[in-house]
Amino acid sequence: MKSYCFYVLIWTMSAGLHCVSGQEKCLKPIVIIDPGHGGSDTGAIGTNGLKEKEVVMNIAKEIVRLNRALFNDSLEIYLTRYSDTLISLGDRTKLAKDLKADVFVSIHCNQAVRKAAQGIEVYVKQGDTRSEFLAEQFAFGLTEKLGFKNRGVKYANFQVLRETTICPAVLLELGFLSNLEEAQHYEKGHSLTGFALLILEMLIKFSKHV
Repeated sequence: MKSYCFYVLIWTMSAGLHCVSGQEKCLKPIVIIDPGHGGSDTGAIGTNGLKEKEVVMNIAKEIVRLNRALFNDSLEIYLTRYSDTLISLGDRTKLAKDLKADVFVSIHCNQAVRKAAQGIEVYVKQGDTRSEFLAEQFAFGLTEKLGFKNRGVKYANFQVLRETTICPAVLLELGFLSNLEEAQHYEKGHSLTGFALLILEMLIKFSKHV
């Protein structure tokens, strides 16, 4: 895997210069970030004891923080949950509809019986070309910039994808908590920042197309 610290340093420097220059007008697309699971639903539990619901919540909060700190809130970001609560899948998609969102991104971690399984997967609803384009961007960025194995863009009939018809929607599986090497990355603050920055980068680029 590539160095998270190196990626965070380079991206922070370039982002900071962009914000200081102020030469480009910031777009304000509405983005829904959906940290999966919550409350009694822990999601996957890693070999190191990490809970999926906590990992994805931390990444989502870091996305919000960095959007404000580095990009002067250039994205209008809403989370489907802001604490350790269980929100129904229907309410998550309803938020996107009510806010007339431009993009919906659901964040998860993977798990498998085979401990050697590793890499990222990006899911979309089949036939949605805009979602497929965004998914390809995420898959490329997570592989090229963070060094994860690319397990590909896949089609699924997940409720959060099926019912989010108002805008492009993707579901990210950010590595396997059942894989010791990948699970250990989630224990490091700079790793979570790396994920958050990558997601922001992809969303900001995609906002030029929505």
